[in-house]
Amino acid sequence: MACYLNKENSIKHLICISLFCIFTSMLSHAQLQRVEPPNWWVGFKSSQLQLLVQHPNISNATPHISHEGVQIKNVHTADSPNYLFIDLTIANTAKAGKFNIRFKQNNGDELVHQYELKTREIPAKDFIGFNSSDAIYLITPDRFANGNPQNDIVASLQEKTVDRNDNYARHGGDIQGIINHLDYIRDMGFTAIWPCPLLTNDMPQGSYHGYAMTNFYEIDPRFGSLDTYIQLATKLTQNGMKLIMDQVANHCGVEHWWMKDLPFKDWVNFQDNYEKNKDNWSDQTNINTSHRRTTNQDLYAAQSDKKTMSGGWFVSGMPDLNQRNPFMAKYIIQNSIWWIETAKLGGIRQDTYPYSDKDFMSVWAGQIMNEYPNFSIVGEEWSINPLLIAYWQHGHNNKDGYNSNLKSPMDFAMQNLIVQGLNEEETWGTGLIKIYEGLANDFAYTSPKDLMIFPDNHDMSRIYTQLGEDTTKTQMALSYILTLPRIPQIYYGTEILMNDSAKPGDHGLIRTDFPGGWEHDPINAFSSEGLSDSQKAMQLYLKKILNYRKHSKAIHEGKTIHFAPENNTYLLFRIHDNETVVHIMNKNKGPVDLNLSRFDEMGLQGKTLTNIISGEKVVWSNTLTLTQNGSILLTTKP
Repeated sequence: MACYLNKENSIKHLICISLFCIFTSMLSHAQLQRVEPPNWWVGFKSSQLQLLVQHPNISNATPHISHEGVQIKNVHTADSPNYLFIDLTIANTAKAGKFNIRFKQNNGDELVHQYELKTREIPAKDFIGFNSSDAIYLITPDRFANGNPQNDIVASLQEKTVDRNDNYARHGGDIQGIINHLDYIRDMGFTAIWPCPLLTNDMPQGSYHGYAMTNFYEIDPRFGSLDTYIQLATKLTQNGMKLIMDQVANHCGVEHWWMKDLPFKDWVNFQDNYEKNKDNWSDQTNINTSHRRTTNQDLYAAQSDKKTMSGGWFVSGMPDLNQRNPFMAKYIIQNSIWWIETAKLGGIRQDTYPYSDKDFMSVWAGQIMNEYPNFSIVGEEWSINPLLIAYWQHGHNNKDGYNSNLKSPMDFAMQNLIVQGLNEEETWGTGLIKIYEGLANDFAYTSPKDLMIFPDNHDMSRIYTQLGEDTTKTQMALSYILTLPRIPQIYYGTEILMNDSAKPGDHGLIRTDFPGGWEHDPINAFSSEGLSDSQKAMQLYLKKILNYRKHSKAIHEGKTIHFAPENNTYLLFRIHDNETVVHIMNKNKGPVDLNLSRFDEMGLQGKTLTNIISGEKVVWSNTLTLTQNGSILLTTKP
């Protein structure tokens, strides 16, 4: 930049000096490689903030800040000379705004980084999480809809191919695709969406699923931008819906930027093993988790078993983060809060919950819920043992005194029993009795209505496949799940009977493209064009239940009463004030008269009920004739 100055042109002189200062500041900012979190806010309950600073030999620099209400409390160097961790105290009097952090180096040079404290846009109490009044639509974004083909391939990222014929390649679905079809999701009756992770996953292959993050502060550009993500959250809010973010505290991707220069010798678990073998890294050199999750509760578990379970890597491509390192712990907690505040989230789904250090997870959830008292977090605990699930719910009276601070574990136990009960023949100990006894286990839970129930998800066979491609059984599973005292989650495509029957359990097939999400798709499920009659019927069936459920206090918060199965039938009642919802499961092959006198305590004698699906009126008298097997949903609402 050239400046031509003379004494007669003081204005030009001042302009030139100003431009030079701006240019110098921008250059210094660009030279500082990374500061995370990239911004923060005033007005949190906690006044503490820790900045991770990464830059060559930054440990030789001394940071300085001059901004009202902001003080540097401590500065920590790491094992790598390329990191500093700066503890800031942000007083209640601190003003929002931009300020410089100056890094004075030993040789007299100075680097300047501009940081910003923002004003919080909504009060913490208004971050309302999901609850039993919600119905959540789970989406694998790469496979849902391609709203912006221009971002399918990003030259700076490793995986550059898009191939819809390859179940494990990227297919091009993105955030814009979800935005474009929010009206479909809303009209179906869903009140929240949970997309699988959308953060950058710069892995050489299999990056479409999102669970091997390589940057915790960046939306993967193949999915869109941060602005697009915020637009999704905003449009959901405008539609009275919520955005749930899928987060991963347990691991990152092996291509994460810090794996090239780990800040501490204990930043990831079994780090010595990784650094010794990283030039020939493989599944054989990796120390895998044992997956023995019971070590979290087992009174007799060996320390070595505990270490292998929580410290072992999930797979060789996913380094296990060491949350016992206080800097890593702080990093993860702040990252979660940053995303809540940035996107105005309506909840977090935390992946592989019991694999992380359980004491850290209690602190993580506790600090989030302290800042956002009406928020919600659901944790994945893939166990069919209710005792293990109950252990992880906030307030549970655990023998070891552990309190997770986690509001909503996932109810894999009930999901498993629903499938068993529907697939089994009816005997004294099999069939519907499995479902009945499964719900009877609710005595073990602190708050059953805060458990998340589901027919399937992105990691297990589709419910239609699990139930032998039997449409009636699938309807029975869905209607029961949507009537339970739970928070229901439905995987995209369940409404059109998507399946993985050709290769059950294959993740690529489970995560099939949603028809109509790509231009020139011959079938469009969003408009129902090209769907089979059975697919249309299922779509309409689910839509009617979801839209009734959306306004049903009896289902959201009502009393639950069920009757032990008899004669191949099982009845569940949900009651709130003048609304009673009746769910009838019938496995009889032919017509059967149901004796209603057994249910007199429900007080329905002589009342007229409406079939939620067909609209047919039914008078509750002495008997009810069930003409075919399946589910019947009745309501006392007009």
